[in-house]
Amino acid sequence: MNASYDIAAYYWPAYHDEPRWRRFMPEGEGEWQTIRKATPKFPGHRQPRVPLWGYLDEADPRVMETKIDAAAAHGVNVFIFDWYWYGNQPFLEEALGRGYVGARNNDRIRFFIMWANHDATTLWDIEQSHERKVVWPGAVDRATFECATRRLIERFFSHPSYYRIDGKPVLSIYEVGTLINGLGGLEATRDALDAFRVRVREAGFPGVHLQAILWGAIPESLSMVPGDRAQTQDNTIRSLGFDSLTNYQWCHYVTPSGEYKAWGDAAVASWEKWAKAFSAPFHPHVSIGWDTNPRFKTLAPDFITGGTPELFGDFLRRAMAFVDAHALSPRLITVNSWNEWSEGSYLEPDTVHGMRYLEAVRHSMETRL
Repeated sequence: MNASYDIAAYYWPAYHDEPRWRRFMPEGEGEWQTIRKATPKFPGHRQPRVPLWGYLDEADPRVMETKIDAAAAHGVNVFIFDWYWYGNQPFLEEALGRGYVGARNNDRIRFFIMWANHDATTLWDIEQSHERKVVWPGAVDRATFECATRRLIERFFSHPSYYRIDGKPVLSIYEVGTLINGLGGLEATRDALDAFRVRVREAGFPGVHLQAILWGAIPESLSMVPGDRAQTQDNTIRSLGFDSLTNYQWCHYVTPSGEYKAWGDAAVASWEKWAKAFSAPFHPHVSIGWDTNPRFKTLAPDFITGGTPELFGDFLRRAMAFVDAHALSPRLITVNSWNEWSEGSYLEPDTVHGMRYLEAVRHSMETRL
């Protein structure tokens, strides 16, 4: 197998119990309770999605070992763990902190963290999902930012399997705009990030590699060039010193409706534009699908149909071609996702496709010309 690409799958750590998670998932098995109870909303609607491995507790290291072995055997060599910080403490961290860290085979697959700094809302509670009320805000002030990033440095950055670029641990930020708002503006955010970089260096690393999730949550700003009045997202990326960009989900910039191939073609069409528009390297992203209907009692009208492992593999090969054409280093490609079951976008095996999505990753690696 060609192991020269880093195929990094986002990991949604929702399938374990935690006291605060019971605010949304009271039955004690995390979001599996939502997946189990999903029903079709129209004839032919493929719900519920049933996991081939069963409804497992991801915080159990033995369960995580199964996931790691399957990922590594099929060419997925990085997990990007969604990581949350609400009320000045971590949330949904046990899949990483207990499951992955405790897995005896965690040297087979690397990981890094995406700080999912969005508001926690009633979207996760099927009884109130349509209301989208904020339960805990995602924005943090300077003191909270320093507390959260201190935990990242001390608990995770030094792990031997933490993914690094040029020796620097990678940290992805989901909502750059929310980070800016919480810290008090662009200049205050730049100062907070610079101080963070200093603390990472003091911990023995050459620095931190900051990756921004590219979508509308990156605000536009003025450049630092006198007389230049153009406002762009790249000015914000430059000002804050982000080192790279990628996406989290195609739905963030292409409306998820209709057939998978047309949706993906529209998403891929933006790659070259972004490569030209941004000063930081853009790493391509491939999504597997979109259907959030398990989270709603009534029909959520935006969803994708017609996705297949073969079409996903085709898009993955297009991402590999983009990486090669732009001589990206590392040759990083992000995928949504390892296990977003409630959004219909997952590599984990189900009872319809079995292991075929994972096999599509391996086949793409083996056949890339």
